[in-house]
Amino acid sequence: MSARTRPMLLQGLVASALGARLLTHAPSAQAEPPGPEGGASSSAVPAARPTKLVGDGGAVAYLVESHELPLVDISISFRSGSTFDPAEKRGLARMFARMLRRGAVGYTADVIEETIDRYGGELSVDTSTSTINIHAQVIRRNLEPFLKLVTAVIAHPTFPEDELGRLRREAVAELIEARDSDRSLATKFFRKAVFGDHPYGRGSSGTTKSIPGITRDDVVAFHAKHFRRGNVVLGIAGDVTRDDVEKLILPLVTALPDGAAIVDPTPAPTMTKGRRLVFVDKPARTQTQILIGGLGTHPKDGDHTSLHVANTVFGGTFTARLMKEVRSVRGWSYGAYSRLPIDRQREAFSMWTFPAATDAAACIALELELLEKFVKEGISDAELGFAKGYLGESYAFDIDTPFKRVRQAVDEELYGLAADYHTAYVEHVRAVPLEGANAALKTRLDLDNLVVVVVGTAADLEEAVKKAIPRLDASEVVSFETE
Repeated sequence: MSARTRPMLLQGLVASALGARLLTHAPSAQAEPPGPEGGASSSAVPAARPTKLVGDGGAVAYLVESHELPLVDISISFRSGSTFDPAEKRGLARMFARMLRRGAVGYTADVIEETIDRYGGELSVDTSTSTINIHAQVIRRNLEPFLKLVTAVIAHPTFPEDELGRLRREAVAELIEARDSDRSLATKFFRKAVFGDHPYGRGSSGTTKSIPGITRDDVVAFHAKHFRRGNVVLGIAGDVTRDDVEKLILPLVTALPDGAAIVDPTPAPTMTKGRRLVFVDKPARTQTQILIGGLGTHPKDGDHTSLHVANTVFGGTFTARLMKEVRSVRGWSYGAYSRLPIDRQREAFSMWTFPAATDAAACIALELELLEKFVKEGISDAELGFAKGYLGESYAFDIDTPFKRVRQAVDEELYGLAADYHTAYVEHVRAVPLEGANAALKTRLDLDNLVVVVVGTAADLEEAVKKAIPRLDASEVVSFETE
């Protein structure tokens, strides 16, 4: 396997560290929630807040020192993601980010990979709707020479035309291959159905039609517009001091051109009225993938934490209502979860199951029945107490490494969250009253405006599924190959 095709071992690590309890970005918004309950002592308290530094040109950096291991983790995050893709150039941000490892001044693509290996480092790039995150990890003794490479990759990429052509072909092949994943299809069509033409409905991967149209000029222009000092948020954790950060790491930022933070122009999403079915038709499916939901929460909602606590009762744990009724009682789906990710604008609420085709219609009917009861009747005092205890205790797993702690501060900066969004998380959870949790359900989860997305074989299931959805206003069948 050549160096340029070697898998990025840390691909996705940044996304998994972004405050996993509440903050999850498209296109991984349907990632499976945690399994069985467990956690540390409920007496655990948040660690000290990371040290904040402000660099040249408005760049912000956060530091968590930890000298237990001779390792340094650096996240370099930009306040720009796939929402900035022009409609006809979908996939541009992701293509640009992937090109960073394909060549820089003084480094070919192969030399970049060889240098990473030589220094015992890791370098990954992750693109979400609202951010581009670069994660670097290296042993402390190699920090200085490794940073030379990272600086070149970020500030002086060359974007070779031959590498861009190769990447375009790879990206198109990946899109075609992704059609084999029914879960990926469900996620894609669910987001399209909920968000429509809104940037959150487009995804970051592009299409087989848009990718070939992305040129080197497009990639160069994206770098010039978005990779500038004021648009950077750094997170540094591990075997470094504040003096190390100022002398060794902040020069990463000064290598970039001056410029203010980019203002995200993404508008608040709206949703088409009514209950709608989108049946993604794929031949010979014996199992289905089902997503049901609509618009969900925003971190600045006054009832944001209340809704999150209530949802934990419904579909956030291995013993939640959905899991109990769908899996334990009926055995229809190995998993059954509901999720409330967040972003800069309102994200989606979703329920996810994957029953056999023969159980799909009954499973959908049950989920809608459970959701209606959940919203109208709310949760009990005992369920509230369980959710608070579970969330309070398991929070320890969100801060059990220096990198996780520094990423919490980074995501507060990137997404405009309250300064105590994470550090006062347990306090906020424990303060949720029963009436607040139940009121949030009625306010935020709209039973009349829902999307049901099913990946299966339409000839076998469409009519049964339609009958299983009360008050269905519209339905359509789309090919799984539709983009």
